[in-house]
Amino acid sequence: MRQFSTAALVLTGCFAVAAGQAAHAAEKTGLPQLDLTRFPPQLFWLAVTFALLYLLMSRLALPRVGDILRTREEKIAGDLNRADQLNRDADAALKGYEQALAQARAKATEIAARTRATIQAQADARQAEAEARLSAQAAEAEASIRAARDQALGQVREIATDTAAAVVARLLGAQPDGAGVDQAVAEELSRRGVK
Repeated sequence: MRQFSTAALVLTGCFAVAAGQAAHAAEKTGLPQLDLTRFPPQLFWLAVTFALLYLLMSRLALPRVGDILRTREEKIAGDLNRADQLNRDADAALKGYEQALAQARAKATEIAARTRATIQAQADARQAEAEARLSAQAAEAEASIRAARDQALGQVREIATDTAAAVVARLLGAQPDGAGVDQAVAEELSRRGVK
């Protein structure tokens, strides 16, 4: 560590000596830019350098920059026009989509109404057919009930006539007149509402 600090001290001393020599040399001659005898050549070279730089800038650099700016403006204007066209195309596509969607909805509503009407007509036809079949079955059943009733009533009349004749024969001990028993049974049945 001691060796490092010694080396740093030697280097610092060398720099100080070099700086002192440079300052001494500057005091002898002075700064060249402030020497009045050297102003005319400096002004001449300043004018030449300015003129060359002006010519280079006006003939080479600025036209290129102008071309770049013009190209950039044209590209931006083209991009804006293209974006505007794409926006109009998107609006037209959206209107077309909305119109197609409205037509599809109207068509779906129409199809649903037609389907509903068809189903309702089929249901009405099936219902009318079922009602007609049931009506026919009911009429057939009524006819068979009427026939069974008439048959039963005929048997009731016959049974009632036979029973009345048997009761009268047993009570009187003699066979009653068949026409008189039939008439008495018919009167009693008609009084009770049986035909």
